[in-house]
Amino acid sequence: MMLHFEAASASPGEPWLNIAIFGAFVAITMIIVFRASRNNKTAADYYAAGRSFTGGQNGSAIAGDYLSAASFLGIVGAIAITGYDGFLYSIGFLVAWLVALLLVAELLRNTGKFTMADVLSFRLKQKPVRIAAATTTLVVCFFYLLAQMAGAGGLVSLLLGVGDQLGQALVITVVGALMILYVLIGGMKGTTWVQIIKAILLIAGAGVMTVWVLALNGFNFSTLLDNAVAATGNPEILNPGMKYGVSEIAKVDFLSLGLALVLGTAALPHVLMRFYTVPTAKEARKSVVWAIWLIGIFYVFTLVLGYGAAALVGADVIAAAPGGPNSAAPLLAFELGGPLLLGLISAIAFATILAVVAGLTITAAASFAHDIYASVVKKGKPAAGAEVKVARRTVVIIGIVAIIGGIGANGQNVAFLVALAFAVAASANLPTIVYSLFWKRFTTQGALWSMYGGLASAIILIIFSPVVSGSETSMLKTESIDFAIFPLSNPGIVSIPLAFFLGWLGTVLDKKKEDPAKQSEMEVRSLTGVGAEKATQH
Repeated sequence: MMLHFEAASASPGEPWLNIAIFGAFVAITMIIVFRASRNNKTAADYYAAGRSFTGGQNGSAIAGDYLSAASFLGIVGAIAITGYDGFLYSIGFLVAWLVALLLVAELLRNTGKFTMADVLSFRLKQKPVRIAAATTTLVVCFFYLLAQMAGAGGLVSLLLGVGDQLGQALVITVVGALMILYVLIGGMKGTTWVQIIKAILLIAGAGVMTVWVLALNGFNFSTLLDNAVAATGNPEILNPGMKYGVSEIAKVDFLSLGLALVLGTAALPHVLMRFYTVPTAKEARKSVVWAIWLIGIFYVFTLVLGYGAAALVGADVIAAAPGGPNSAAPLLAFELGGPLLLGLISAIAFATILAVVAGLTITAAASFAHDIYASVVKKGKPAAGAEVKVARRTVVIIGIVAIIGGIGANGQNVAFLVALAFAVAASANLPTIVYSLFWKRFTTQGALWSMYGGLASAIILIIFSPVVSGSETSMLKTESIDFAIFPLSNPGIVSIPLAFFLGWLGTVLDKKKEDPAKQSEMEVRSLTGVGAEKATQH
């Protein structure tokens, strides 16, 4: 079976079957988006779905938003190739939700309206803080979008048998156009329903494959691990350190990555924005608990699927496939259920990319239209309907930029883009969110120093790290170009403490004190919900 598979692995399955299944998914979700869009009259409808979702629905949507192509394809591939060290991504992504639940979910829902900047500017100076928050939001969303769009191009070569650059560019353009359409028509309500459907499909698809893999191994996980060791000929696949234990630098790099993953999630703008789609803080808490359960179950599946891919497909075949480690899950699907299961998993993989980019796009558009246009340019008094019009125009511009960026980054190392999004979120956003919610003395200067300092340090350290130049896996693969003076692949261990320090220093050195009445109001509102945004419709 393995030999037949290697011959077919250049383009396994039936590309037309994959396209047909994907087309059916797009058609069904587009009908749902059209139906959901009929009530999009106000900014609250467009950005926050009229705050009409229950905790369970929103939790499912958060899971759909969070379980990106990196979660499904990247982690399964990482476990198949590096074993135990690959599963550490799953652990990091899941533990991060406890930070979100305990530190930000309820307090953020009570204090804000549509975006993260609503919270940060609540008791600080509106204009500079909103501009800074919108800047960090747009940067995080842009890098996350790049990774998803480039991921779409890379996967196409395997799933649809499109190998040439022009074909992949065309597919990235189609994904981008669909994303623009979803968000333009459906707003947050349509996007949320797409994410709920995609979460159900993804968890169900992964669940079926998990049971199938376990059935082939007598429902004995130890047998599966033994078979993975036998197939790869490498007992180290069960032990820590295969990727991150090679040197002292690698160990520090792992610590840095872990910090970025665990702290970055609680500050990702597109995740934070989901807390505003529920009517109460209680539902916001409930939605995080739902998300933790759904995401946790899925990450347990990735452990079985990763080792299953190593045992049934083989690490060498996965590494040699057109999509590299990202191909592990689709190749395992082909090995288990032939072209039909591969077609279904391919469609789910595309649906994953589509749902995540839609969530990112509406977040970036809301940040620009609400924080820059309505609050700064129009000083909080935009004309009726103008804010939503600006948001829709912004969606088109962001979509076009994402398509061009995705085509430019296609074939590049996209792992650094996801890591950068998490590191930037943890560095630029989290310290300011935590200080705003928990430190009474925190001032506007502290917020600006923390946000711009965290953003700049994260990006500068990434530029001078091995992910951009100096190694075989760098973006710039030419040997003559090497300016990697920072040894770590992820800047989190430096940029996150630096951003916390800058927030403290900026506040301590600031001669101007903030309005104590506003500080008291924010404290009461964040802890009790008194005066918080209520649902506008049910």
